[in-house]
Amino acid sequence: MIYKEILEKYLTEKIQRIIPLSGGDINEVFKIETLSKDFVVKINREKDFPKMLQKESKALKLLTKAGVKTPQPIAHFTEAGHQFLILEFIEEESLKHSFWEKFAAELAELHQNTHLYFGLEYDNYIGSLKQINTPKNSWDHFFIVNRITPLMKMAFDEHRLNSHHLRSFENFFLRLPELLPQEKPALIHGDLWSGNMMCGKGQTPYLIDPAVYYGNREMDIAMTQMFGGFNRKYLHYYNQFLPLEKGWEERISIHNLYPNLVHLNLFGRSYLSGIENVIDKF
Repeated sequence: MIYKEILEKYLTEKIQRIIPLSGGDINEVFKIETLSKDFVVKINREKDFPKMLQKESKALKLLTKAGVKTPQPIAHFTEAGHQFLILEFIEEESLKHSFWEKFAAELAELHQNTHLYFGLEYDNYIGSLKQINTPKNSWDHFFIVNRITPLMKMAFDEHRLNSHHLRSFENFFLRLPELLPQEKPALIHGDLWSGNMMCGKGQTPYLIDPAVYYGNREMDIAMTQMFGGFNRKYLHYYNQFLPLEKGWEERISIHNLYPNLVHLNLFGRSYLSGIENVIDKF
């Protein structure tokens, strides 16, 4: 294993075994077994995704500070043209009903962390795409300028959207200020699909692979409804802890325009119809 000596230098102990884990298209992911404890390491090419894993480490620390449980970062570094992120290994167990109330409480606690503006002091990634976090004072302005427009232009340049779609988006943008809720910025996970959620010992929720920024909390809520994997009972608990603004269910499709555009750019036109339905409806 070409990474073994590099990793041992940062762990300061001998590695017994390195086991490949599923890691998607961006990172190589391995479980590292030592005599004292286990770790996870994520590895990718630095020139392909500059500072991605450094920013992920910062995001995990930010989530932890906000009251969310995450695998704790042990070290991040760049060596031999690759970037590495060593994380605490979380032993998983099967989901039970009690998990969802804990998950809702944790998510509500996260969303109560606020800021003076929408955005973040640095840009980061969602999947393999760069995510622009330039601060804005209103959610509709941030959503249009930082979330929808860059991906709309990217898709147009790749011939996945046409000029008719762009005109529909422009008309849609005119209505957004009256459609979106006026709430304070909330710290959000930013990529909250079921694959980025884990159930640790004692039915403890852990969040992984964040795309954090201060946004509208309905972005997280909407994404939990996009691909399934979340028991809707959690929404009942969430609304007890931190009630959502009236009409949140009607806004799910609006806020999911962003992940749909991400997927349109990464995976192709199978995501186009969902985008068209929203911009034509509004």
